[in-house]
Amino acid sequence: MRFGVIGSGSWATALAKILTDNGQKVNWWIRNGSAIRHIATRHHNPQYLTSVYFDTSLLSLSDSVETTVAASDCLVMAVPSAYIAETLAQLHKGALQGKKVLSAIKGILPEQNLLLNDYLAREFGFLPADYFTVMGPCHAEEVAAEKLSYLTFSGQDETATRELSSWFTTEYLNTVINEDVYGVQYAAILKNIYALGAGIAHGLEYGDNFLSVLIANCADEMSGFLRKVGIRHINYAASVYLGDLLVTCYSLYSRNRTFGNMIGKGYSVKAAQLELNMVAEGYNASKCIYMINKEIGADMPIAGMIYRILWENVKAGSGFKQIEPYLV
Repeated sequence: MRFGVIGSGSWATALAKILTDNGQKVNWWIRNGSAIRHIATRHHNPQYLTSVYFDTSLLSLSDSVETTVAASDCLVMAVPSAYIAETLAQLHKGALQGKKVLSAIKGILPEQNLLLNDYLAREFGFLPADYFTVMGPCHAEEVAAEKLSYLTFSGQDETATRELSSWFTTEYLNTVINEDVYGVQYAAILKNIYALGAGIAHGLEYGDNFLSVLIANCADEMSGFLRKVGIRHINYAASVYLGDLLVTCYSLYSRNRTFGNMIGKGYSVKAAQLELNMVAEGYNASKCIYMINKEIGADMPIAGMIYRILWENVKAGSGFKQIEPYLV
């Protein structure tokens, strides 16, 4: 299997590390030419997970997405959701034919309000059977430190999904498979929104008691949304659902929690974005889910209020006072 990694952020870097740790050669698309030169000569990404040392004999680095796609059988998509359409716009319509796509994107395309698989089907005629996801509670920083983590691979065909997951199994990474392609993506999107909420609560100086109640209610709200979009008969307590929600809400590595914490402390959205200097997927996702839920009609007072705080200038403190009566 010839893998191509599309993206150069912390999660893309972690995935490239996993593959090369298994001795797998990787075609790696990196937009920034200076980063390519740095990795080629210094053996590490100059901006993300700088402690990870790469055997560059296993890397084929390029700033041409067309070149990386053409040289690969399976494309690991790991750029922020807001930039994926721009990145793939360089490809001709048949460029993905006969290839597999493994999405590591925990977001929704904001301009199109689409999951990546639906976008690829619309723009490239991409087949659902060739689309897979890799999700779960797995901070890139802990992968870099080789702390034991778990990833869930989802796809329509169990055999193909299991085979794909085997390329990512290491001593520090266990893999799980399921068939819930839509559910795991929506869960990943929602957990980022709720992590923003957890960060806001922390910035407002709510305590751990309140935070535990908030997150428990977020889990219930998430499961209600997933049922509304037609996803049933899954174990919502599994790591890819509840586990990812918990780590993103509690971990200091969580950029969404950090972003929310700044909002709770009184930063404007623009100021928080500049201070964070990384993409917090939950920001755009809060608006996307709000729009989707207008059609679905799930009961989502927490996600709805987070949207209003971020997009309609509701004061964080006032917004959370309105949330409090809904919590059980």
